Amino acid sequence: MKTFILSWCIVLCYSVNAQSNDDMTDTRRKTETVLKIQQKDMRSELASFTMAGIDESVGKGDIYKIPFTAVGPNFMTFEGDGMKATVSTALFVPTKHKLDYDEKYLIKIDRKTYYGGYGKVPKNYVNKVTMVIGKDSIAIPPTAYSDLYNLNFSYLNSGAQKSTNGIYRSKDGHRIYLYIFCKDNTGSYEVTWVFIDKVYLRRVLDYGFM
Repeated sequence: MKTFILSWCIVLCYSVNAQSNDDMTDTRRKTETVLKIQQKDMRSELASFTMAGIDESVGKGDIYKIPFTAVGPNFMTFEGDGMKATVSTALFVPTKHKLDYDEKYLIKIDRKTYYGGYGKVPKNYVNKVTMVIGKDSIAIPPTAYSDLYNLNFSYLNSGAQKSTNGIYRSKDGHRIYLYIFCKDNTGSYEVTWVFIDKVYLRRVLDYGFM
């Protein structure tokens, strides 16, 4: 756990703070944050690997992690212990979407708020998230990722590409977490897709911490 906390501190030291514009309307929500989770075991497990839960992570045990096994410009794959997940992105084409502005700042895409590079036209969007547990493909609704943009699968740290992304599993095996951290100097965010007993439950999303 100490190693994990130290790694996050290094990330913070090398981060560029997200652009702040007091006159820009912010339509993003804080209703999906780690700190809103009421279920004790789930919140404790999320705190052990998320950035938003780092203040609650002291004294928590490490949670089993499956790191990424393959990565490319537009995808990252995780595989191990009978599980396989892939997160992929596609090029964002502005002319194919309705863009709502507050003066010069982009605040909604297709009439919905969005995460990643908030205020500016994004370069890419998350177009697919898949999870297979055992022999079962888990259905994940597009609403769980369709508002996520400018996803970077890794970040530069001391000249090397790093990633904290992974599949995390509770000790009892009932809860599975697919975690992605997007470090971006126009607005970083982290998202965790939560599965219980091979069923997609919800996502947990935090932003604006760097």
